[in-house]
Amino acid sequence: MYKPFLDYLEQSLFQRFDLQSRLIPEGLESCVSDRGRSPATIRSWCYQCPEFRKIRYTYIDAGASAQIFNSVIYPSHNYDLPLLGIDFLSFGSVKNLIVMDFQPLFQDRAYLEKYIYPLKTLHDKYPDLAQNLEMKFYDANQYFSKYLLFAKTDPETVRTRVLEAFKDYLNLYWTMLADAQPLIDQSDIQRIVKAQKDYDQYSADRDPASGLFSSYFGHAWSEKFLYGFLFEDAKPLAVTV
Repeated sequence: MYKPFLDYLEQSLFQRFDLQSRLIPEGLESCVSDRGRSPATIRSWCYQCPEFRKIRYTYIDAGASAQIFNSVIYPSHNYDLPLLGIDFLSFGSVKNLIVMDFQPLFQDRAYLEKYIYPLKTLHDKYPDLAQNLEMKFYDANQYFSKYLLFAKTDPETVRTRVLEAFKDYLNLYWTMLADAQPLIDQSDIQRIVKAQKDYDQYSADRDPASGLFSSYFGHAWSEKFLYGFLFEDAKPLAVTV
């Protein structure tokens, strides 16, 4: 279901940036599972370029039972841009959840006015995809903007409206990057380093996909995938015996 999204993202990236492959730890770039009703495959891609230190995206194909596309784009540490977060999940034809946002590193007014307010026009363009759903695992006021797209929808809307919104959000993000001024002061850069690490820790601690990965590919592989690739700057929570 989300192959057109993956294809558009790749095409858009390779047209605009001088991408270099970024190492994915051995054994985590792909995996195959036959645990569920349908065989499931997971495959990931990762790149870097001067503007982005990490561009990762992952696709899970479990046939009619599940189609999942996830991506996070991390700007280089000398840019204070938000992260671009994408999470599209379909389970059968009845449960389709889409999340797309410029994920702010900071919540102060100046930052939000600079990087988040420009999203309002697109948010207003797609009111059907901005449903103000309750977040069960995350604090909506941390690493999310008030202009995120967050909706339960149907396959036809995914193929049309969601794909259109996806292209619009990407294009606005590229424009925002083009207008951004690189940071020079080391204290400003270190502030971004810490903010991105904090994002990884926060996300790894709460990511509901961890249980999904475990159900398909086993707990051990899923923990390596979560902390070794998806959120590599996070540290696993201490386990007390």
